[in-house]
Amino acid sequence: MEDSKVLKDHKEIGQEQELFFTHEIAPGAPFWLPKGMVIFKELEKYIRELTGAAGYLETSTPIMVKSDLFKQSGHFTKFGEDNMYNLVLSDEETDTIPVRYSLKPMNCPESTILYSFRPRSYRELPLRLSEIGRLHRREKSGEVNGLLRVRQITMDDAHIYATEDQIFDEVSSILDMMTEFYAKFGFEMDFRLATRPELFAGTEENWTKAEKDLEEALKKKGLNYSLKPQDGAFYGPKIDVHIKDSLGREWQLATVQLDFHQPEAFNLTYIDNDGSEKRPVMIHRAILGSFERYIGILTEHYQGAFPLWLSPVQVAVLPISEKVGSFAQKVFEKIKEQGIRVELDNSNKTVGLKIREATLQRVPFVVIIGSKEEEQSVDDKLFVAVRTRDGEDLGVQNLEEFLSTITKNIEKRIQTK
Repeated sequence: MEDSKVLKDHKEIGQEQELFFTHEIAPGAPFWLPKGMVIFKELEKYIRELTGAAGYLETSTPIMVKSDLFKQSGHFTKFGEDNMYNLVLSDEETDTIPVRYSLKPMNCPESTILYSFRPRSYRELPLRLSEIGRLHRREKSGEVNGLLRVRQITMDDAHIYATEDQIFDEVSSILDMMTEFYAKFGFEMDFRLATRPELFAGTEENWTKAEKDLEEALKKKGLNYSLKPQDGAFYGPKIDVHIKDSLGREWQLATVQLDFHQPEAFNLTYIDNDGSEKRPVMIHRAILGSFERYIGILTEHYQGAFPLWLSPVQVAVLPISEKVGSFAQKVFEKIKEQGIRVELDNSNKTVGLKIREATLQRVPFVVIIGSKEEEQSVDDKLFVAVRTRDGEDLGVQNLEEFLSTITKNIEKRIQTK
């Protein structure tokens, strides 16, 4: 780890590497620059691969809905005026009666609307509905901090509707997904079981059962855990996942929550195999949690030196002089054809300055092009001099072999920098 005296804040790194920034015009909502969106989209792609393989169906729900939905779910009582963005509009249907609307602070109440779209059968369960949704929460101005605490949030959310005897398998599958995800970043996970708070929705009987179900899943998976007494969501207990970054800081990120309350509040049912009407269990799940917060954590964790698969620019092509400009362009095109994110610096700067700038931008690999490399290359067999962002000289390499090696690294999402 770098010396603590030179460690940078994620906001500073975001500006220097042109990833993201905040502006007074939109407090608590980041502006994403093209390079920052590369990181965002790569994480999004990975989450979609995991959820797709696990049988999730992706959905999308409105950002603004009538506040009555959150009153029915109980969220308005819990968050209401202080933590939600609410507004009063004239109803389009009557154009006279004012109606209160809210920007959604969470996705779960609208997920119940998706479930209620039509009658459901036990054959459809477990029904796994995912959503990468934009949320808004009215954080206090003094608490807003870059990407780590924002008012506009993008969540990798999912809600699973299941029978009671499917709870263990579903929670176990979610825990496996969390473990696989965080292993890609080298994070060690610490599991916490959060139990019933003082103010809660639903019955004590359902809460006791839900807590036992989550505890059983942790024990049967052989996962060590500790308790977070009275720290559950108001509608149900949860398993929170804590990780430690390279700076030794602890973060609570992933979560899986059981919910017997909202199926009751929204009268959700399914027809069982005996023809009777039964109530499903709702399981809430987030793997990385907030994209904004997770990218802020990663930025400081790696100090901008993201793993190759996440790096906005993976290779920089640096010609020594204009004399090798055409050859450098040929190398650039070859790299680009492989789907690798590459930049060509054909400015008049010295090669030393070009290397320094690429290193400051934390580009994983620098390809240096000189007359020696051009002379050594014949037809499509191209040679380049390769350096890492840590200054290691990898010598002259066959471009095709070099690209084959890093492509495998990218495809496997290897964690090493």
